[in-house]
Amino acid sequence: MERDFDYIVVGGGTAGCALANRLSADPSASVLLLEAGGRDNYAWVHIPVGYLFCIGNPRTDWCFQTEAEPGLNGRSLAYPRGKVLGGCSSINGMIYMRGQARDYDLWRQMGCTGWGWDDVLPLFKRSEDYFAGADEMHGVGGEWRVEPARLHWDILDAFRTAAEQAGIPRTEDFNRGDNEGSSYFKVNQRRGVRWNAVKAFLRPARHRANLTIVTGAHVRRLLITEGEVRGVCFEAGGETLDVACRREVVLAAGAVGSPHLLELSGVGRGEILAEAGVPVVLERREVGENLQDHLQLRCAYKVSGIRTLNERASSLVGKASIALEYALKRSGPMSMAPSQLGVFTRSDPSFETANLQYHVQPLSLERFGEGVHPFPAFTASVCNLRPESRGSVHLRGKEPGGPPAIRPNYLSTETDRRVAADAIRLTRRIVAQPALAPYRPEEFKPGPGFEDEAALVEAAGAIGTTIFHPAGTCRMGADEGSVVDPELRVRGVKRLRVADASIMPAIVSGNTNSPTLMIAEKAAEMIRAAWR
Repeated sequence: MERDFDYIVVGGGTAGCALANRLSADPSASVLLLEAGGRDNYAWVHIPVGYLFCIGNPRTDWCFQTEAEPGLNGRSLAYPRGKVLGGCSSINGMIYMRGQARDYDLWRQMGCTGWGWDDVLPLFKRSEDYFAGADEMHGVGGEWRVEPARLHWDILDAFRTAAEQAGIPRTEDFNRGDNEGSSYFKVNQRRGVRWNAVKAFLRPARHRANLTIVTGAHVRRLLITEGEVRGVCFEAGGETLDVACRREVVLAAGAVGSPHLLELSGVGRGEILAEAGVPVVLERREVGENLQDHLQLRCAYKVSGIRTLNERASSLVGKASIALEYALKRSGPMSMAPSQLGVFTRSDPSFETANLQYHVQPLSLERFGEGVHPFPAFTASVCNLRPESRGSVHLRGKEPGGPPAIRPNYLSTETDRRVAADAIRLTRRIVAQPALAPYRPEEFKPGPGFEDEAALVEAAGAIGTTIFHPAGTCRMGADEGSVVDPELRVRGVKRLRVADASIMPAIVSGNTNSPTLMIAEKAAEMIRAAWR
C-alpha cells in the first residue's frame, strides 16, 4: 500500500462510501478509505430481515451500551452502530427519509449558510434512483435506490384507517418537504434485497486505480502537527501504520465514532482528555457534546381475528413458508424493513409541523434479537422527532478499541417528558378508533394502569429505547464554539473535516441515514471545489 494519499476518509459507512466514490471520481486524486469493520459479505446484511441477526452481532455491530439513563429509570441501552463496510446502511431499517424542509431551513437560520432546504434538495436528488421516476422532488439514475415495500398487512391498513379517523391524513410520499400524514415507508432495496452504501457507491468505484480500501483498520489517532492534520495512524493486520495526507482527512465515523477519534487525537475538552491520559492538542469544548437521538416508545397491543407476523413466525411451518416465499419471490416477511407503516403527526396543535413519528409493525417482541411473542399483536412505536434533551459521547481511555461513554440523557427536559406522555395518549386514541375495534386491541405495553402525567412519564422510561438515530456530537455552526464550520472544517485544525450525522446542529425530523448521505454529497462537493 502507498504511504501517502491526497484524501483519507475515516469510516466506511454511508458517508464514507459516498465520499470515497465522489472524491476518487477525480483520477488525479488518490483516496484511502479506512473501515474498522470487515467486508459486507455476511448473508444477513443483504436479506432485509437480517437486521435481526446483525444488530447485537459483533461481526457487524460495535455493540455499544449507554451509561445508566436516569430518564429511563436507570436502564442502560444497547446502542447499535455498524461495524462493517456500509456502516449502519448494512444493518439499519432501510427507510428512505429526508426529514422536513423546516429542519434544513432552521440550520440555515442558525447561521449554516448553504444548508437550507432549497440548497440540499438537489443533493438528495443527485444520488437518488426513485422507483416512480423523476419530478421536482425526486431524481432517477443515481446510486441510492428507493423502492416501495413489497408486502402489506391488513392490521397496518387498519391502523392507518384508525389514524385517519383520529384526524391524521393519508399521504403517499413522506419526502416532499412536509412529511405529516400516514403511508407505507419507501425503502432502500432493490427487488427485495437491501441496497446498502457498498452496493450503491463502492462497487461502482472499486476498480479505480486511485481508490484504496482497507478493512479491519482501527484508527488510533490523527497525526496533527502545528494545527494541521498531516495524516492518520491506524492498526491493520497486526501492524501499526502512519499514512500521510497531502490534501484533507475527512472523518465519517458517525455520531459516536467521529468525536471519539477527535478526542483520541487530543481535540476536545481538556478535563476529559486529561482523565483519559490523552495530551491536549486543541481545546474544543463541544466535541462529543450536543448528542441528540430519537427515543422510541414501543406501545404494543394484543389483537384477535386478524393475522400478524407473530403467529406465522412462531411455528416451524410458518418459518418454512416465509423462507420459501422469499426464495421464490423476494417478498414476504423476509423482505420486510423493521417498520412498514409510518405516521407523522403533532402531539399537540401548538407545534408548527409534525413532531411525532410512528413506526408501526405487525409484530411484537421484547427487544431486537429476541423472538416474537406467541400471540397476535402489533407495535406502534412512537418517537419525539425534535427532542430538547442533549447528551454526550466521550472517550474513557486512550485505547482506540475501547468503547466510549455514551449518555443520551433522554427525557431530561420538561417538554420531552410532556411530549412522551402525550404520545402515549395519542396512541391510545388512535387504537380506540372504529377501524381497529373488530380486532379487540388490548394494550400490554406500557399497560392500561398508567394514566396520569407522572405515571405516563414513568411508563415512557420503562418502554423507551433508541431508534438508532444519534446525531449532533460535532455540531456545525457559524459561531466559534461549534466543532465544524458550515464548510464542515474542524475549527482550529487545518485540512480536517467531519462529514456524517455528527455535524447536525439539530436532528432532522425523521430517519437519519439518507440525510447523512446528503451531508457526504455536500462535503465532497465542497472538498473538490477547494482543491480545483
